[in-house]
Amino acid sequence: MTGKINPNTFKFLQELNLNNNREWFQAHKERYLDAHSDVIEFAELLIDEMNHHDQLVPRTAKQSLFRIYRDIRFSKDKTPYKTGFMGSMKRDTKWLRGGYYFKIAPNNQTAIIGGFWGPNSSDITRIRQEIGSDPSPMRKIISARPFLNNFGQLDGDELKTAPKGFSKEHPDIDLLRKKQFLLVRNFNDEAVLKSDFLTHVVKTFRAMRPFLDYMSEVLTTDENGVPIE
Repeated sequence: MTGKINPNTFKFLQELNLNNNREWFQAHKERYLDAHSDVIEFAELLIDEMNHHDQLVPRTAKQSLFRIYRDIRFSKDKTPYKTGFMGSMKRDTKWLRGGYYFKIAPNNQTAIIGGFWGPNSSDITRIRQEIGSDPSPMRKIISARPFLNNFGQLDGDELKTAPKGFSKEHPDIDLLRKKQFLLVRNFNDEAVLKSDFLTHVVKTFRAMRPFLDYMSEVLTTDENGVPIE
């Protein structure tokens, strides 16, 4: 087993992108199953490596992958299949917050993502409370060279205006407006097909740890730093 993606997996996904319909998919079901197995093999290696560096919710590689079938009930886009394989790994216990995501897709669409995709209202309130009180720890993390080299910036959806209780002139309004807190690194096809791709993915996830650990501390304590039971 190797930590790279088989070129045939990309070839299948590229053709699926051009023939995104049930008839074509059923006619090439065996190719899909081969591609799916290839990504499961990659995910097995990835989960094993990550468990050396972090504590993950126990899940098999197959369980970590999302279904390739799109939910088209409320979408204008009625194409039935995703054109990439996506998966996730969640940090274990209530004290380790945040998650890891990966998207394996051709045409330079592969992405390694981490952070907080859909924090609930109480988490958002607590994060904004902490930023409003002392933004320096987060500023230090997201301005550090390893962070900038891997992710460039803190991504995620934002409010169009200031959140309730904060002025739009607040010096940290760029952070306070965040509704998501995402770290994203993209990989081109050439990098994904190399034998050291897994190594780079693991290094990318490890580079997220200062941010995830800081956010975990914030979200498991109150404004006085007392652990929340």
